[in-house]
Amino acid sequence: MIVDVDAYLERIGHTGTRAPTLATLCALHRQHMLTVPFENLDIPLGRRITLAPDALWNKIVAGRRGGFCYELNTLFGRLLQTLGYRVDFLSARVWTATDFGPDKDHMALLVDVDGQPWLADVGFGDSFLVPLRLEPGTPQDDGVKAFRLRTDGDRWIVQVQERGRPWNDEYRFELDAHPPEAFQPMCDYQQTSPDSAFTRRAVCSRATARGRVTVTHDRLIVTIGDQLIDSPLRDAAEFRAALATHHQIRLTPDEAATIVARFSRPAE
Repeated sequence: MIVDVDAYLERIGHTGTRAPTLATLCALHRQHMLTVPFENLDIPLGRRITLAPDALWNKIVAGRRGGFCYELNTLFGRLLQTLGYRVDFLSARVWTATDFGPDKDHMALLVDVDGQPWLADVGFGDSFLVPLRLEPGTPQDDGVKAFRLRTDGDRWIVQVQERGRPWNDEYRFELDAHPPEAFQPMCDYQQTSPDSAFTRRAVCSRATARGRVTVTHDRLIVTIGDQLIDSPLRDAAEFRAALATHHQIRLTPDEAATIVARFSRPAE
């Protein structure tokens, strides 16, 4: 369980009520998305990611870093439990170009608020800013995009729609609960397999009030509404500066150089 709630809430900039209400859940979720980046920088640095509570706390809260789904949703789920919410950790399968991925490909959260279930997820990257009602078919707008849930038997599927475009599947989940430690094998796979998206590029991405800001090893991508600004990062120094400016993550020059070298293609 989370010991220092004050430190966690300071990390995400939440100064409002802590009562386990829907309004508090939405505020916490939104603040988490706006302040804690989705990132995989430890992977190209060769640092094993573990779901041990102390490791998550030291990295995300004390170290003011981000993480990917298993890290961010495990820690956020523990915070919600400490505040008095009932939380289940759900296995999800992410949609690829042709099919859904394997079991525990992603972790999401089911949060009960006064008997009403809500889907929370602060670890999917470019996703909903506030939790979704577990209600099939109804579009739910977070102010940036529209989302909806559809059902397929006992399975639920998250869909997203951007500015009148077709609905696209994001991931599929079932309502069976799993302990966070059950996700460690897939967490290990995601950080080591050459087939994992997380071993193919470095990414650090965070929601903003009107869009998103993303830093990769060679790009700075800023979206503001329908506007997209894509700028090259020419070397490790620019990559390092972009992380510090946009995500308040401060790598050493050697760490930045290691990440850029890992994913840069040799000149042809």
